[in-house]
Amino acid sequence: MGFSRSVKMDLHVHSTASDGTLTPAEILARAACLGLGSLAITDHDTVEGARAAVASGVPASIHFFTGIEISAAPPPFLPRRGSFHILGYGIRLEDAGLNAALMRLQQARQERNPAMVERLRRLGIDISMEELAAHAGNAQIGRPHIAGLMIRKGVVASFDEAFDRYIGTGKAAYVDKYRIPCEEAIQLIHRAGGIAVMAHPGLLGPMPDAVFNALISGLKRMGIDGIEVYYPEHTREQTERYRRTAGRFDLVITGGTDFHGDIKPGIDLGVGDGSFAVPHFVYEQLAGMLGGSGCPAATA
Repeated sequence: MGFSRSVKMDLHVHSTASDGTLTPAEILARAACLGLGSLAITDHDTVEGARAAVASGVPASIHFFTGIEISAAPPPFLPRRGSFHILGYGIRLEDAGLNAALMRLQQARQERNPAMVERLRRLGIDISMEELAAHAGNAQIGRPHIAGLMIRKGVVASFDEAFDRYIGTGKAAYVDKYRIPCEEAIQLIHRAGGIAVMAHPGLLGPMPDAVFNALISGLKRMGIDGIEVYYPEHTREQTERYRRTAGRFDLVITGGTDFHGDIKPGIDLGVGDGSFAVPHFVYEQLAGMLGGSGCPAATA
């Protein structure tokens, strides 16, 4: 499917299957309303959002890429805490190996949530797993849901405050979790027929050129296929740096808003705060790498 070079796209979107506030069907409807020509639902550690979108019927005007965002462990040559995010595109949604690994990650989340709730209770915050489950509904519970419940109960005023004071990495109620090794995450995406992309490098913090190039070189050896160059929180200078690096290492370029709905107010599909756009060549590259098929048959 071809479309005008002026048509918007968004290749980094979260639904209620992980920590977004719109259902996959609502995302598709909004994308069609906004005139997006290409879209990928990339929920955290689950393909349920992409699966639901395919099942609900993707509008003919949208080229849909199946997707995921895996919370991997940082590669051994990047000593840091927290998750290292790998985006996967064009994956087979029913791939047995990928789904088995995702079940491990979801189990780790289920074990982590009660521990974080208990730490919050020890800090004098009245919160329970029953309240959290009711607040999250059918979504896969994660820290944004804990933050949302804290806001609803008046404990904090914003998501940023919840993370900065309580549940961010290293804070008083933070509990670490199991993460798939970075190289394994890349291989899982490849075995499911997809391409693996390093998500939002700008969120890793300041990094000298030599260190960043060594990181990309190491990821390239692991099999990484691309870099998310276009991202609302990247500065113009960062975007240009990542674009040059992708060219140097022969990596595909992707981009998206990291849309979460109400969790990230002011960030809309395809346009971010209104000034964001992903260039058309990104779609052409990605579709070309996937053989023109962004929505492959859901087979194992």
